[in-house]
Amino acid sequence: MGRCRHATWNTRTVVEAWKKKEKKMGENSEEQQQWSRETVPRVMKIIITSSKLRLPQRDIISLLFVSSSLIRTLVTLPSLWLVLDFHEMNNAGDRLISARSLPRYHNVKQIILEFAQGIEDKHLSIIRNQFSGSLKNLEHLNLNGCQKISDNGIEDITKASPSLKIFSIYWNVRVTDVGISHLVNNCKHIVDLNLSECKGISDKSLQMISESYPHLESLDITRYVILKCVKITDGGLQHVIIKCAGLKSLNLYALSSFTDGVYKKLSLLTDLRSLDLCGAQNLSDEGLFSIAKCTNIRTLNLTWCVRVNDAGVIAIAQGCTNLEFLSLFGIVGVTDKCLEALSKLCSNTLTTLDVNGCIGIKKRSREELLQLFPYVTCFKVHS
Repeated sequence: MGRCRHATWNTRTVVEAWKKKEKKMGENSEEQQQWSRETVPRVMKIIITSSKLRLPQRDIISLLFVSSSLIRTLVTLPSLWLVLDFHEMNNAGDRLISARSLPRYHNVKQIILEFAQGIEDKHLSIIRNQFSGSLKNLEHLNLNGCQKISDNGIEDITKASPSLKIFSIYWNVRVTDVGISHLVNNCKHIVDLNLSECKGISDKSLQMISESYPHLESLDITRYVILKCVKITDGGLQHVIIKCAGLKSLNLYALSSFTDGVYKKLSLLTDLRSLDLCGAQNLSDEGLFSIAKCTNIRTLNLTWCVRVNDAGVIAIAQGCTNLEFLSLFGIVGVTDKCLEALSKLCSNTLTTLDVNGCIGIKKRSREELLQLFPYVTCFKVHS
């Protein structure tokens, strides 16, 4: 929050200073013309190229109302208009349509509508029918929490966005396998896909995804208890594991219905960097023996994997020696033996370790833990 307030304060300061400066110089003075021609472009270049000074898109847009000189400069800088961010905004559908009518947004690469209000299928239909070709360069689309978007909306927006690489539609209860079929038919370059909480999709969707996106790098199919879904089974996940061998991130949070048999096949994902198995009630030590063959894993969430014991965690320590994040939260079957193995084999890389609720691991002071794991910056133990 502090960073957002600081960015807004910077924008307000720029606006006020600009108005005072131009008023002092006079609208048609030679000094004002030089200011517009030379100083404005230099300042804008600093804002664009400096990560410390760069302002959010909403703040840059407010600069358009300062003066005609700023407008002329800003609209000629393509890199400023590659993102449309309507995150949590009202009337997002109308805003999106208005923005698409502006020439400066014709090369937009990212649209963020996460938890935006007033975005419906009809708006995506207008985008497709009236602004055909305007989204040809779109690579990243975030529709998280847009509950009024259905399969029809997915069809329209994906037909208009053939270059999509990142697609996220977290917490949508209306999209079904039909919507996913539109996605795979219209967008051939997806590498990052978030279908978390989309309870309308089934194994059929995972099969289509695996057949269409062999180069998929990230997949999130999280299910929380409130939207527990039994439409995704071992068969669907197995399709993904076998055909998307290049996966680097896989989130199976709260998908408790998978069996140990499919977890053992995760060893095929040799490029895996991040794996979330929180709540994997059927995961056993044997499953972890196979996962330990994914030697590139950096982040591993084993929270509430209740069948896991020391042997499985020790296997992970031996195989995944680049581990940076590990959660064993709530696993009562692990003891100091696994902690000792982790200290011996992963202490140079671990930065986050959660053994909260692991009653078999004795309580230690922060100083004692730092002796075992000198680079850990976040401990969670016995709250």
